[in-house]
Amino acid sequence: MSKLGFYLLLLVLAPVAAVIIITPMDSQKQYIFGLISIGMMFLLGLSKSRKVTVVMVILSALMSTRYIWWRSTETLEFNSEIEAILGISLYLAELYVWLILILGFLQTTWPLKRTIEPLPDDTSLWPTVDVYVPTYNESLDVVRDTVLAAQCIDYPRDKINVYLLDDGKRSEFAMFAADVGVGYITRDDNRHAKAGNLNHAMTLTKGELICVFDCDHVATRTFLQATVGPFLKDPKLALLQTPHYFYSPDPFERNLRAARSIPNEGSLFYGPVQQGNDNWNATFFCGSCAVIRRSALEEIGGFAVETVTEDAHTALKMQRRGWGSAFLAIPLAAGLATERLGLHVIQRTRWARGMTQIFRVDNPLFGRGLKWQQRLCYLNAMLHFQFGLPRVIFLTAPLAYLLFNLNIIHSSAALIFAYVLPHLVMSLYVNSRMNGRFRYTFWGEIYETVMCFHLVIPTLLTLLSPKHGKFNVTDKGGLLDQGFFDFHIVRPHVIVAALLSVGIVAGVVRATGHDYFGVDPYVIALNVGWAIFSLIILMAAIAVARETRQVRKTIRIEVQIPAIIHYASGISSRTRTSDLSMGGAQLDAPDNRHEHDEIEEIDLLLKSGTITIPVSKISGNDETIRLRFGAMPLARRRELVRVVLARADAWIQPNYKQDNPLVSLGTIIRTVFELFWLTWKDRRGKHKRDSQPAAKEDKAV
Repeated sequence: MSKLGFYLLLLVLAPVAAVIIITPMDSQKQYIFGLISIGMMFLLGLSKSRKVTVVMVILSALMSTRYIWWRSTETLEFNSEIEAILGISLYLAELYVWLILILGFLQTTWPLKRTIEPLPDDTSLWPTVDVYVPTYNESLDVVRDTVLAAQCIDYPRDKINVYLLDDGKRSEFAMFAADVGVGYITRDDNRHAKAGNLNHAMTLTKGELICVFDCDHVATRTFLQATVGPFLKDPKLALLQTPHYFYSPDPFERNLRAARSIPNEGSLFYGPVQQGNDNWNATFFCGSCAVIRRSALEEIGGFAVETVTEDAHTALKMQRRGWGSAFLAIPLAAGLATERLGLHVIQRTRWARGMTQIFRVDNPLFGRGLKWQQRLCYLNAMLHFQFGLPRVIFLTAPLAYLLFNLNIIHSSAALIFAYVLPHLVMSLYVNSRMNGRFRYTFWGEIYETVMCFHLVIPTLLTLLSPKHGKFNVTDKGGLLDQGFFDFHIVRPHVIVAALLSVGIVAGVVRATGHDYFGVDPYVIALNVGWAIFSLIILMAAIAVARETRQVRKTIRIEVQIPAIIHYASGISSRTRTSDLSMGGAQLDAPDNRHEHDEIEEIDLLLKSGTITIPVSKISGNDETIRLRFGAMPLARRRELVRVVLARADAWIQPNYKQDNPLVSLGTIIRTVFELFWLTWKDRRGKHKRDSQPAAKEDKAV
């Protein structure tokens, strides 16, 4: 359809949409209308057509807008100042969610699913590339494999240069760079943090393209061959971003059993959201795993230094100048996720501050150079990080009535439910249909609830004073010898959960004696149901603070490679690996010789040759042998990186199952149950351990 035809269609349908949105109804008629709309949505859902999905999005947007219109025109009357303050706060929070919903539909309804653009056969036509690995205070153990993997990238040696950008000015890093043969760049000061580090490196290098990897992001060998092609095809392309894939579990995956089998927190952004941004030429630079054209960076004065999210701001500046951007949804590099919830909160707070800074100092709604779709994509990203206060309001709102008998919505329970039901059901159903393989229903609430109390003050302060705060580096590669409950992070969550529990009990008491208390049992039921849902989400968020032990220094990756075991007796046996890490391997046991004959080394048989690695046995049984790698020279470690972390298909994973909202809710409830069960189990085990010495002493006496 042409643009003219599209706008004419909108003009014709606008009166119909207006009638749907603004027509007032009593509760009975609204119930009927809502149920019919939900039924139509489910019938349309039987089709897998993309066009039907668009129709469903429009219907959901209309029903949600109808709800907001009703809230705006019929429910904002209050009996006291405190009710007015609380009621208007809730209304503004709902208005915020409606806006995010509509902007989210714009972003994700038309995703652009790119494929790899092949490079020409003549390698002389390939552009030169500078690979930057910036680091500040991270350990060499974290940085080493990133640099070695960058050296393994399959690209003409005369057209690629790898540089270690050390803002920590550490002698061991300089020695390492010299030993492996990569460039080493440092500077006299740390002005502008990571952005300043990158800009300084730009003045000393000259590659046509710049490829940036955070110091824990290990690239696959095919990274450049998969990402450079579009720059030759489109001379106005400034940026190509790939997903941030993490081979270590984040705090949700490590601390919640259920989270290990669902899409992680970043899947939605590095899937439908970035693909949708790509369709509107609004792809965000994410600071790593990306290729950028040097001339585009030079035109905007280098990487942006005005905010602590130099990445997204840099992309915005280039797009304002008319440069193009792209997103390739294939994981071509992998890094370390934040190990603990506290670090996760620090990282996300920095992101929230940075996006809020951009909103203040370079608001995408204003200024030249952007199309309206680009402006709205950026607006959604910046508004998203303001979810802290609205989320707190939603969690605590039912307490106003349950504990203080304050009416903050001027309407009957029946009418509220009649308008809320189709709005919630249809929006949940459509989002599940479109994005259900990337974000399961209700899990977004958990991710936001974990963060909400911590974001309120930083985002509000940044809105008032955008220069407030500084760039913080997220620690990576840490270990945790003993599990613990991080009460400091979830203290506000525990307090609100306790208040909600009291409110639910108070509500049930008032409902059973509604004649005595003079209350509407339906209003009580509505608020108790709301409070119960809030409590479930809060408890699931609290469960994330139950930090589990992290004693494995390197992450195991399932990969089968032919291997030869060399025993001290001189005998060798053929087998294969079942998993590998940078610290060791697990092999299929060919026989039981390992039980009495020491293993000295193993050969990994690759297409490119054989790697011999000294090993020591950790354990073994009739089926498997676990080995620890010994010390090895850097050249051999580079080959091991090539095998374990830099394989072309290393991070390609099968799609997750399609989301089922009811199953997802059941999983969250099970997560809450596990919190109490595992806590009780841990305390029981601790009690047993503590009582054992005392029992032995009594026996000795």
